[in-house]
Amino acid sequence: MNIAQMKTVLAEILGNTDLTPCVVGHRGVGKTAGIVQVCREIGRRYVPLRLGQMEVGDLVGIPYREGEVMHWSRPSWWPRDDDPQTVIHCDELNRAQQEDTLQAIFQFVEPPPAGQLRRLHTHALHPRHKVVVSINPPDGSYQVATLDRALLDRMVMIYVETDYACWARYAREQHFDAGVQQFLAAYPNLLSRPGAPLDMQMEPTERAWEMVSTLRRSCRFPADLEMEVYAGIVGQEAAVSFLRWSREQAERPVTALQVLDDWAAVADRVVAQRDDLQAVTLNDVVTTLEVDPVLTDARERHLVAYIAALPRDLRFGLVKALVKLPAVAAVLCKDEHDAVILDAIEEISRAAS
Repeated sequence: MNIAQMKTVLAEILGNTDLTPCVVGHRGVGKTAGIVQVCREIGRRYVPLRLGQMEVGDLVGIPYREGEVMHWSRPSWWPRDDDPQTVIHCDELNRAQQEDTLQAIFQFVEPPPAGQLRRLHTHALHPRHKVVVSINPPDGSYQVATLDRALLDRMVMIYVETDYACWARYAREQHFDAGVQQFLAAYPNLLSRPGAPLDMQMEPTERAWEMVSTLRRSCRFPADLEMEVYAGIVGQEAAVSFLRWSREQAERPVTALQVLDDWAAVADRVVAQRDDLQAVTLNDVVTTLEVDPVLTDARERHLVAYIAALPRDLRFGLVKALVKLPAVAAVLCKDEHDAVILDAIEEISRAAS
């Protein structure tokens, strides 16, 4: 993806999740500038850490003693709980010169477990603050360390590559020299020398699929970027297979059993269904309840939620069909469901009169 696309993805991840994005790109492509711009656009303070210049003490603080207890001082860069919302940029992660520095930062770039705080040694980071990483690819062109699989598995890899059109817009906005702009318009191939293809060899793991799940629940990416984002977590083969399967599933109507037994999982699909698929689901619900009209408490809640999610005309048609089933009608006529059902029943009464 180009820098503009990277900024879109980064803003979604930082704004809606606790995951750690890692921007991967060749030198000069605009990784740092893009991250700074995102912070400015989403209203967050920017704190850079040049890990290639840091030692463990710069990260975890200097030890001091209170009585018989050892403590570590808060590093100067560490944001306080009440500081403005901050993005901490771990720049040059794979340029950390000492192995113990890389081991120290490992804990910090790991997304916090549910209900817990992101930590670095004894310091806990308030959830209002976020972390982003950037690296050059380990393709032999840079003096960088190889990041192990366990560390890569804890980040969302975002690959950024040169794009002339994106650069040209930026150059115009920043009032670059007209001669430079015109020359590169004539010779866009000279904008930069292409490096090796970007691929961190990501592989699917249980943690990786949990991260994909988090992104699908919390973020909205442009359709043309979705595959690239997921490929940066589970690898390209798994991402392509998953999105192909998702598209195939989206073309299938939600079944009555899914509505009645697993409403939370299919609610969004129901709302987004085309009219023809919506009709299939509706008819399947009616047929299923004709065969087995007995509703458990869970099925009752799911059925009412499904009715509430339908457009008004379809809701009227479904209620009209269901009130012909005595066992189902008795459920729908409960006072607690008036907010959903009453309008449709009144319309049925008016039509009958």
